[in-house]
Amino acid sequence: MPPTLASLVHHSALKLTVRAGEDRLDAPVRWAHASELADPVPYMEGGELLLITALKLDAEDREAMRRYVKRLAGAGVVGLGFAVGVHYDDIPEALVEAAREEGLPLLEVPRRTPFLAISKAVSAAIAADQYRAVTAGFAAQRELTRHALTDGPEGLLAALASQVDGWAALYDASGSVVAAAPDWAGRRAARLTTEVTRLRERPAPASSVVAGPENEDRVELHSLGTGRRPRAALAVGTASAPGTAERYAVHSAVALLTLTTERSRSLHAAEQRIGAAVLRMLLAGEPDHARAVAGDLYGGLLDAPFRIIVAQGAADGDALGALAESAESAAARSGEAVLVVPEGERLVVLAADGGTVVSACCDHAAAREAARRTDDDELVVGLSAPAGPITASAAYKQAEQALSVARRRGRVLVEHEQMAAGSVLPLLADDAVKAFADGLLRALRDHDATGRGDLVASLRAWLSRHGQWDAAAADLGVHRHTLRYRMRRVEEILGRSLDDPDVRMELWLALKATAADAG
Repeated sequence: MPPTLASLVHHSALKLTVRAGEDRLDAPVRWAHASELADPVPYMEGGELLLITALKLDAEDREAMRRYVKRLAGAGVVGLGFAVGVHYDDIPEALVEAAREEGLPLLEVPRRTPFLAISKAVSAAIAADQYRAVTAGFAAQRELTRHALTDGPEGLLAALASQVDGWAALYDASGSVVAAAPDWAGRRAARLTTEVTRLRERPAPASSVVAGPENEDRVELHSLGTGRRPRAALAVGTASAPGTAERYAVHSAVALLTLTTERSRSLHAAEQRIGAAVLRMLLAGEPDHARAVAGDLYGGLLDAPFRIIVAQGAADGDALGALAESAESAAARSGEAVLVVPEGERLVVLAADGGTVVSACCDHAAAREAARRTDDDELVVGLSAPAGPITASAAYKQAEQALSVARRRGRVLVEHEQMAAGSVLPLLADDAVKAFADGLLRALRDHDATGRGDLVASLRAWLSRHGQWDAAAADLGVHRHTLRYRMRRVEEILGRSLDDPDVRMELWLALKATAADAG
């Protein structure tokens, strides 16, 4: 504890007497300062015990003393020490009354007690308090280190919460709470996700102070990690600003968790290299070798149906990194295994079918879809159908196909099942397909433009009726012989036989691709 007015009054060598403000002696004293200026306020910082002899004061003028004392109190001076036997044999009543009215502690300093003795007593008490704080800080550091080594981050958070008499929480790269102490702090910490996300957008190391939910407490937020994007964040909630010892504990926790984070980063990089090797073996059709390399790290992932996600984005952007963080954070929270492999401007994720990782990636893509302002989103994602180790190569191709469709349709995410369950017709909106269709049908349209027949409409009716002459002729309102003549003209103009199923397919798709423009 820092020195207080009470501790100075009880100091046997100082012989101080309280003349006013008896109920405010518990105020901490930051320093003892002697000044005979009529207005010493410009030189005060607050928290001082001001020592005077009233050399330049009319201490018997009641109005002057009221103004003087009121100004001292407003500047944060915690007490006034008046030396008797120098210029006044006793403290003038005007000063005593002014101090009582303002509630400012007034201490009588006997002539045999020099101001220097009071300053030394305050300085010694402050030094002792700082030494105790440093000693306590080192003890807290040892305690936190012991818990970090034996109990992991959870044990460290519990020790930190005890040290600061508050609560502590650890957030992962996505801003989700992964551990908190005490147990009740988890829900409180979860309400600070927005502030944590905002902190992570700043270069590390970064920190901020925010009001806790519903102003329940004061919360310090600290980013963890040394990379451009912080890997985690620490929140520490206390009733008031931490003291010196508590501050040592918080800084120690930040250092220890940062070391843990950087160690995790190295392990994570090693895991990614193993994951890349496993993926290459799966795509090469070597599932047995992939299982052997995966071992316990990814082995469980290959024992059940999985899905492959292929995402594309700018290599120097944050889109792929944010998706990877979503996948890995979901895996950490659920205990699922996940394989995440960066490949330049691509990211490949292999995750359990129906698990939280696939859901988290889909939710992440949906959020980007809803938030984007243009059709040119930097992240595009394709999701395969469920697969196993033997069919991993096919699943990868499915994800790539879905990725290609997503890019063409201006979507962030397309699932392979959506392609299979939907229609091929939306794919005909591609400019290249339209150009092919226009070129294929141009000769027929030029013929019709001369008024010598309606070959395009006749072709459409005949193909829609699967080559049934009577039904198609009835749809057109012409005789079937007329329709047969028109189809021969189509063959002559195009130089292609309608008996060829490939020709019929191409013509039908061309008609579909140009239907909207023709309408």
